[in-house]
Amino acid sequence: MTSFDSSPTLNAWRALLALAVVFVMLTSTGWTAVANRRGPGEPLKLALSAWERGRIGVRHLPSPDASPKRLAAFFASLTRGQQEQLAVTYPLVVGNLNGAPVTLRYRANRVALAQARAVEERRMRDTRLSDDGRQQAGRRMNRYESMLSGDRQILAFDPSGKGRAAEVLGDLDRAERVSVIVPGVDTNVLTFERTSRWYSAPAGMAESLYSAERAADADTRTAVIAWADYTAPAGLGVDAAIGKLAEDGAVRLAALTAALPGTSRVSLFCHSYGSVVCGVAAHALPGRVTDVAVAGSPGMRVENAAQLRTDARVWAMRDRDDWIQDVPYMAVGGLGHGADPVARGFGARVISARGAVGHAGYFQPGTESLDNFADIGVGSYPAVSCADGADTCRGGIPDAD
Repeated sequence: MTSFDSSPTLNAWRALLALAVVFVMLTSTGWTAVANRRGPGEPLKLALSAWERGRIGVRHLPSPDASPKRLAAFFASLTRGQQEQLAVTYPLVVGNLNGAPVTLRYRANRVALAQARAVEERRMRDTRLSDDGRQQAGRRMNRYESMLSGDRQILAFDPSGKGRAAEVLGDLDRAERVSVIVPGVDTNVLTFERTSRWYSAPAGMAESLYSAERAADADTRTAVIAWADYTAPAGLGVDAAIGKLAEDGAVRLAALTAALPGTSRVSLFCHSYGSVVCGVAAHALPGRVTDVAVAGSPGMRVENAAQLRTDARVWAMRDRDDWIQDVPYMAVGGLGHGADPVARGFGARVISARGAVGHAGYFQPGTESLDNFADIGVGSYPAVSCADGADTCRGGIPDAD
């Protein structure tokens, strides 16, 4: 006998519902996934082309696609002056090379940001641009100014298209535990930070989590990465309903985690479409990734946690008024991202999101959602609060029962 949950009639209705949701997304966003990809050219491609023709002394420069280990060995063989020369001459390349010393990447990205700021300042006065174009240039220039302020540690930066970036809080070289925040839809260089509800943008999420981790365990050396270094869907259009951008982002996420310095343990905190990226990347993550936590997830492109094929612990949370719960949790013809990670049958460790409000409130200070993220990030598993108020989410973790 066929159960009601798997009946052809019910599945057909689910498929129709999924298609209807996508149709509403498209009609309400005006194909934003296509329209919003425009940007000021591809400066990183030009920089890579110059790097491939370049030399340091009589030596050819290594392929930017070389393994992080080989790139690390190359930079270790250079004098400090030679490293600085490469950072200044090829800032967009050095600033994005997994395997290059992180402090050198910070230096290179400051140079790249200053150059990008100068470009946008000129575009602001370019009368050939429309008023909207000049206004957009002004917004980008202000963002680059902010990212250059103080002693911010920009781990990755690419002004191409809508722009990508990653920032580090803490000492990445000496950290015992590293937390990586993977954000979702509409993440780009302009949305990397915000003033209002600052904790809902990647830079603010990282700031909030870093403070919470230090409060949870001041003795553990931690670092947090705001990782907006993949091309996220623009708006709730087709790209948000399929997995293509998640697949591309997953390759970049796996490369990042494999290239982190030292022997730190790594936790991923994946919000919204970012959880799709983490789900696709899970099987390729290095063993140092011990925890993958998702919040407000539309699915991880699997039907259960076992299909992620990872040894990392999988955690999930969703607050009561997050609109994401109304998205059909299914996958039909490439649309949709699979089962609900907080559903009992999925197999994740379901944790409390008490205090979080809406889809973007999981990193708000004072919430159980943020406290739980911080406890996971520092490995303080006994302090994690489960969604059911019991201790079921901590089962099987040494010293956490």
